Amino acid sequence: MLTKLAMTGFKNRWRDYLVLFSGLIMSSAIFYMFEALATNKQFLSSNSGISLAGQIFQFGSVLLTIITLVYISYANSFLLSMRKRDYGLFMLVGARKSKIGQLIWLETLLVGITATIVGIALGTILTVGVSKLLVSSLGLTLHHFAAWYTPAASTTLLLYVGLFLLAGFFNLIALTKTPALKLLHSNDQPNRPRLKPFRQLVEVIIGLISIAIGYWAMSDLKNLQMAGIGIALVTIVIGTYLLFNAIFVWLVVLLKQFNFAHRGLNGFTLSQLSFRIRNYTKILSIVAMLFALALGAITVGMGFHRQVPLMANSSNAYDMGIVNATTAQKKQIAKLNPTNQANYHFKVGKKVVYYRASEFNQHPFTTMDQKSKNQIDSVAKQNNAKQLAKSMTSYQLSQLQASANQNMSQVFLSDAAYAKITSKQSTLTIFATKDVAKHMNALKHLAASQQRRDKGLTESMLGGRYGNYIIVNGMYSGLEFMGFFLGVAFLAMLASCLMFKILSGAAADRNRYKMLNKIGTRQSQLRAAIRKEIAVLFILPGIVGVIHVLFGLKMFTFIMVGSPYTGIWLPFLIFAALYVIYYLITVSIYRRIVLE
Repeated sequence: MLTKLAMTGFKNRWRDYLVLFSGLIMSSAIFYMFEALATNKQFLSSNSGISLAGQIFQFGSVLLTIITLVYISYANSFLLSMRKRDYGLFMLVGARKSKIGQLIWLETLLVGITATIVGIALGTILTVGVSKLLVSSLGLTLHHFAAWYTPAASTTLLLYVGLFLLAGFFNLIALTKTPALKLLHSNDQPNRPRLKPFRQLVEVIIGLISIAIGYWAMSDLKNLQMAGIGIALVTIVIGTYLLFNAIFVWLVVLLKQFNFAHRGLNGFTLSQLSFRIRNYTKILSIVAMLFALALGAITVGMGFHRQVPLMANSSNAYDMGIVNATTAQKKQIAKLNPTNQANYHFKVGKKVVYYRASEFNQHPFTTMDQKSKNQIDSVAKQNNAKQLAKSMTSYQLSQLQASANQNMSQVFLSDAAYAKITSKQSTLTIFATKDVAKHMNALKHLAASQQRRDKGLTESMLGGRYGNYIIVNGMYSGLEFMGFFLGVAFLAMLASCLMFKILSGAAADRNRYKMLNKIGTRQSQLRAAIRKEIAVLFILPGIVGVIHVLFGLKMFTFIMVGSPYTGIWLPFLIFAALYVIYYLITVSIYRRIVLE
């Protein structure tokens, strides 16, 4: 009988359960996606150019576990709030507390375990989809990546089941120890904020100091190493929560004192925000951290994506070298519209490659140091072969040669001395384009044709910008993938948390909007009030998250070529567009629930 009553209550509130269930599924799916990278040590070691990547992911796992703990705690409180009235009625009709306790325990575990299993399956599907999308669109190279990773699934299942076991135990104690009448009226008791100036001022000061310490730790990560990440993790999380807890309550109460609060439905909107203000501060702190993690991961991913051409261009002044180019290869080179091209004749001795110095006088070979181009025109004009050989970066020239000649030294001779060498003459054609990445497909065809003629030549041995692009892309592909992948995962987690918080209160808000509708409030005013209320909940964590990202990017200044802030507007713009889409979806769903 009791089970039938419980099922009836479930059917009557299936929409609320759907919100809860979908939120838990998304949470476990995102946790699995993160753990699929964090627990895969082979993937981290083979795809990351940073030796501390494993430890960084461990800190990330701790942070995500804390977020998950708070999220499940909040989801459990929502489940409890939905069932308090039902359980109170069961007690009034004579149901034994032991039976109700069993029902609470089973219901909590059933919801949690089912959502976790479905979430792991969904996380596997999302991992496959996101990885394929990123690899195909960015041209990444990954090693030892697995969409299904058993240790990640086990970690996710154990964590969520353990948390729901604890949740069921606390639910059992909370409901069986509470009088029936109090359960019946529990949802009618608002958590009204009360200003405590001294306490809130202390929270603001401690919060600002904590965040400042975290920002300092991130900016000095080169010296602090892993300790800096640990310090930043603890201080920024604590500081963010304290600032939201102090300032947001203060802000809402303070805004009610201004004249604009009495215009239209502004007072109603502020009252809506203050009705469950304490719960908002917790979830907004989580959302702010997730916002920073998602935006930061995408920004860093794009930053590493920019590193590939930058590092390739800094390694050599030429894209590729072709020995004894065929007619077809010459046509392919011409189609690339090279900005710089030269042909050098050479002869091969036992351990030496002989070049004509006069050709280098006419077409100086450009070398690259780590900072800028360095042309040797002044030396070349002197027509001094010895000085030319000393000034030339032999490594860059040798890497443009055939595989058999790359380890030989270069000697530059006068035309007369060169003519005395009896070896067969060959031609080295070198060229440079404006953008290596833009011409990758054409360069691959050229490389393939050259490799067919020179069996010992591999892509990594080609030298030049193209060969170095292949090498660097292999090094940074894993970091790019981690950045974009985690950015998408954290963005989905962010949306799940924020949408769940807003939509979980929609059922209770429905009656208030019905009352406003009955007293003649226009639908346009109601819709505007909804947009304003939800906009505040999206904007506040967004502002804090952006500030965290702007300071957090300083962590990557010592591992990136150039500034990590270069081109930052693009990931910010993309993320803002996705964030607005989530906002519009949330407004639409909420409006359908609360408005007739």
